[in-house]
Amino acid sequence: MTEIKKGRPVETTGRLREVIEKALEKVPESERREAVKKSCQRTFQALRIDINNEFEVLYQFLEKLPRVLAPGGRAAILTFHSGEDRLVKKSFKDFYKEGIYREISKEVIRPSAKECAANSRAKSTKMRWAIKA
Repeated sequence: MTEIKKGRPVETTGRLREVIEKALEKVPESERREAVKKSCQRTFQALRIDINNEFEVLYQFLEKLPRVLAPGGRAAILTFHSGEDRLVKKSFKDFYKEGIYREISKEVIRPSAKECAANSRAKSTKMRWAIKA
């Protein structure tokens, strides 16, 4: 692994992985591989969320949703991490309290073990729904 120099830009995913590996070199070797993998996943996800303005886009969508739903219309939203889920849950609750939604999911709906086995990417998925008043 190359030495990390202050001020040297991280311009590739490979370089970012090197930086993460270097930061985690004190993690016991038996745990390091998994720690690096998870840290890389979280870092790449955070970068994607920021670059694509995903929270802002989701927030705008949730604000506009009640205006495009007909009375009795149903919306179901799949989220893939806790930040997204928190936004959806809060939006649905707020609009429910205002009387805009007549019913919302009380609990999050998660995929079954069978579905997760068939599609490993489903593991982190959560679904919430709302019905317009």
